[in-house]
Amino acid sequence: MKKFILGALTAAVLLGSFQAAQAETAPKVVNIGYQKANIFALLKYRGTLDNDFKKQGIDVHWVEFTAGPQMLEGLNVGSIDLAATGDAPPVIAQAAHADLVYLAHSVPNPQTEAIVVPENSPIKTVADLKGKRVALNKGSDVNYLLVAALEKAGLSYKDIKPVYLVPGDARAAFQSGDIDAWVIWDPFLAEVETNAKAREVQNAEGLVPHYTFFLASRKFADTYPQTAEKLVTELKATSDWANQHHDETAEILSKSTGLAKNIWAKSLARMPYDAQRMTPAVFKSQQVLADKFTQVGLLPTPVNVSSATWSLDKH
Repeated sequence: MKKFILGALTAAVLLGSFQAAQAETAPKVVNIGYQKANIFALLKYRGTLDNDFKKQGIDVHWVEFTAGPQMLEGLNVGSIDLAATGDAPPVIAQAAHADLVYLAHSVPNPQTEAIVVPENSPIKTVADLKGKRVALNKGSDVNYLLVAALEKAGLSYKDIKPVYLVPGDARAAFQSGDIDAWVIWDPFLAEVETNAKAREVQNAEGLVPHYTFFLASRKFADTYPQTAEKLVTELKATSDWANQHHDETAEILSKSTGLAKNIWAKSLARMPYDAQRMTPAVFKSQQVLADKFTQVGLLPTPVNVSSATWSLDKH
């Protein structure tokens, strides 16, 4: 009888521990970094993720950033748990020892970033950028486009004068003539093409794939794998919705960014959304980027991109 009682007590304790562990599989708050112009802005303003997470007792806290590098600094210091950036920022963050993981990626979007110049600029080709002032957001995805474009034109990064500016400041410098060229992504690319008649010298087609990556801190992804997986599922659903509802998507993102709806219509026409699981081929593509950045001195140390692998299947 005593053994039976002890066994029952042990079972009860184990059951209680199991139930407590189950209760801890969802966080109380999820901090998500977003930019006004990326797919996380759609998630924020549509409210679908907030509603789904609310049913699980999870509050969503949205934290705005101006660009990917700044967002991943937030991920590194723990102010956010999840982020979406272009292809270069994660590699640079890894070099700074950020313990992040890749959850998913978009389809390539090479037409959505480009090197542009004023309409009447004498610059006609990438080779003409030699000695010129070229603005870009340091460490952003366009940094990779610029490196690849210069290399193809027979130039090195040292052959230009990089001017590191966030998009808003770069737009003002472009308008005033303080820079000779600007390397920028949509929707800012569509805006300067439309309103300032900027002329495209080179986009990313044939040079770099230009992915968007969906990232998490490793601690968050490993502690709350179901929540991380739910985010990927929601991103896929939102992508499918956005691809089929360009007009409504343009309306939402116009309100988010303050850019005109016709600017967003132009951007969305060349920007298919998606959220796909990571593959060896995509990691290999990221490794090419990392090795190139190390070669030209944009990374202080080599990076093993695959060290940021996270498999939902193992959870």
